[in-house]
Amino acid sequence: MQRRQFLWTCGAVAAATTLRTQRGFAADKKARVLYFTRSVGFEHSPVKRDGKELSFSEKLLVEWGHEASFDVECSKDGRIFDQDLDQYDAFAFYTCGDLTKPDMYDNPPMSPAGKEKLLAAIAAGKGYVGFHSAADTFHSPGPRDVVQTELDPYVAMVGGEFVVHGRQQEAAMRVTSAKFPGVQEMGEASRFMEEWYALKNFAKDLHVILVQETEGMTDDCYQRPPFPATWARLHGKGRVFYTSFGHREDIWTNPKVKSLILGGFAWALCRADADLTPNLQQVTPKAEEVPKRSSTPAKAKAKRAKAAAR
Repeated sequence: MQRRQFLWTCGAVAAATTLRTQRGFAADKKARVLYFTRSVGFEHSPVKRDGKELSFSEKLLVEWGHEASFDVECSKDGRIFDQDLDQYDAFAFYTCGDLTKPDMYDNPPMSPAGKEKLLAAIAAGKGYVGFHSAADTFHSPGPRDVVQTELDPYVAMVGGEFVVHGRQQEAAMRVTSAKFPGVQEMGEASRFMEEWYALKNFAKDLHVILVQETEGMTDDCYQRPPFPATWARLHGKGRVFYTSFGHREDIWTNPKVKSLILGGFAWALCRADADLTPNLQQVTPKAEEVPKRSSTPAKAKAKRAKAAAR
């Protein structure tokens, strides 16, 4: 059976037990997720800690994990990837920048070997769930507003890469995989207020779940055809789920988004079925038409202020 036609069927107890055994953990063991939130450069408010207290999103994921029967360990220490990764069943990332570089928050960096271990663990069968700036983590060589053929290995795993974002605004997410776990709450489309990421370098095998509708959006970076915003794909034997949601706290508390996130975890942990037929060309045929960056966000903001003062 061809990969594009393969229907995952881990929902049944017997199949799930078999897969868990193949992945190297006991059938009766509670799933364990590492939520990694280190930022190099800008740190988003949902992952910003007040002293030793967990951040807003960390607290939520720990709580949601209890509800959905998986444990969440939170860390900003990049050295964790030099340790035993077999203890985790999935990795959740809300990160930013080159994680092998120092940051301004005194959180130890990930080593190059640790990055390789992470990618190898996912390829060997671990799950991955990425939020928002997880797509702004590591970058491929070359200009941001150019689609690359040579990708950073992490970017290739995630399946897409951040270009830039404009101002926060209301926009629509169109559902293109209505049967994916957790998506049913959204109907055919839903509108949200969010900081929307313009993305590029999409993997050809993406199963697109939500599409960023760009019609009516302001700012130059959104003057392009619709493109993927939430997707699933396979990385070797591992299951990768990414969503561009996550900048605002009220996005995290939105019931539709919570349902989507928990559905992504259920699938990444092989607790739910999903048809992974690649649909990138069918639902977003012009996704890689990335507009040239006429200005940086800071320059664009200054330009708008100048125009408003006239």
